[in-house]
Amino acid sequence: MARAHPISPKLTRSTAIRPAGVAALALLGALAGCGKFGGGERPAWRGQAEEACFARGQVELSNYIQPAGHEIDGPSICGMTRPLRVTALLGGKVMFNATQTLDCPMVAELEAWLTQVAQPAAEARFGQPITQIDSMGSYNCRGMNNAPGAKLSEHSFGNALDLGGFVLADGRKITVVHDWTRGDPQTQAFLRDLHAGACGHFSTVLGPGSNAFHYNHIHVDLALHGMTSSGPRRVCKPVPQRTEPPSRKDSLPEAPDVEDELDVAQNAPPRGVNTYAIHSGPDLSAAAATIARAPDGEPPLPPRRPGAGPMALHAPPARPPAPGPMREDGSIAPSPDSDDFDPPPRARR
Repeated sequence: MARAHPISPKLTRSTAIRPAGVAALALLGALAGCGKFGGGERPAWRGQAEEACFARGQVELSNYIQPAGHEIDGPSICGMTRPLRVTALLGGKVMFNATQTLDCPMVAELEAWLTQVAQPAAEARFGQPITQIDSMGSYNCRGMNNAPGAKLSEHSFGNALDLGGFVLADGRKITVVHDWTRGDPQTQAFLRDLHAGACGHFSTVLGPGSNAFHYNHIHVDLALHGMTSSGPRRVCKPVPQRTEPPSRKDSLPEAPDVEDELDVAQNAPPRGVNTYAIHSGPDLSAAAATIARAPDGEPPLPPRRPGAGPMALHAPPARPPAPGPMREDGSIAPSPDSDDFDPPPRARR
């Protein structure tokens, strides 16, 4: 019979597993199996939204938008069914500062927001388009605001993007952290226009002033916040404010709001000034006297010229001259009764 060897005290302390240690290891194993945010399944609507986006052709694959190649599944319920790796939007017109991992609905809505809000605002205020978005984060399996124990962020599903700044066509950089409060009036208004316009495209928009975590970027996502009587509930903070209009691109004065027609008949002329005549006209006092003396039913006659004799009110009409004889060349000789007749000179004696 083999002899039993005693266990070394050193081996016992280092390798023997106490009951408390077994329980701790079991708990750690359970947590590892569930992931760092606990167990469960990814909500079905997320995968359905991805599939619907592709089925409708809302995103066109290109050299700038490519499939990630495999599903992102975990840790925990983080991930996407068909993730996209994006280096630029609008066919390469607007680049990203780094490759972004996003889901299909997010890419589609970003392009719609750029087309309908961001690019028109840049053209109106700066006369040039945006050529780059400086992102501060897309897919990242983490809690909201990176807080321990917080609910999973939409970043955990590639359904969110943090906009840190923009680059214009001439190379000018606009950053949220600086220009939201310290930029010139047009730049501040531009960022607020982008923030307000995003509230019509995304279900969550958080900019500087919404909380302490968004002082340097604008967060946009497509989370489901429930329904209201007017449609899906949206979260838009801070509340958008009216911005000043874009500056004019010329030095012409502003047009009046209403250009009223001038009615001089309603305005009294200055005393002693005839505003209805540029120069003095003829004296019509004689004509007025003649009209006053005209018999009833008879048309008035024109006034007499100065120095003229009395005018007959009913003078017979002038008799037209009688035609003369025709000459051999076909012309008409004037009649002796005509004023144009010139009698032949008398013969000299």
